[in-house]
Amino acid sequence: MRHLKKKGTLGRAADHRKALLRNLATSFFLEGSIKTTQAKAKALVPYLEKIFTAIKDKEPREVTRYLKKIVYTKESSKKVTGGLIKKLKNKQSGRLRMLNVGYRKGDNAPLVKIELNI
Repeated sequence: MRHLKKKGTLGRAADHRKALLRNLATSFFLEGSIKTTQAKAKALVPYLEKIFTAIKDKEPREVTRYLKKIVYTKESSKKVTGGLIKKLKNKQSGRLRMLNVGYRKGDNAPLVKIELNI
């Protein structure tokens, strides 16, 4: 039975799903916004919100150390410590928004753009 199992599996094993979320988070921090499918976006937004909540009240060196475990590149952690922390301190929640973009051409999957709502 699937009672109280709300996390979507995205059709992947746990380690593959974790790597996917880390890749999406790294791309989000590098680019500032990403375009992905709706299912992946619904799994990514709570993941990013937890990261934002964890780094909100930390010093830049602590944020860098924390993000080293999550993101894959140093450039993405530098962007977060550079200017994003100052914007995050004022908001409690609702830091991200998902905008419907359309549908993917090949399989008609709904596409969503995730961006900061600051």
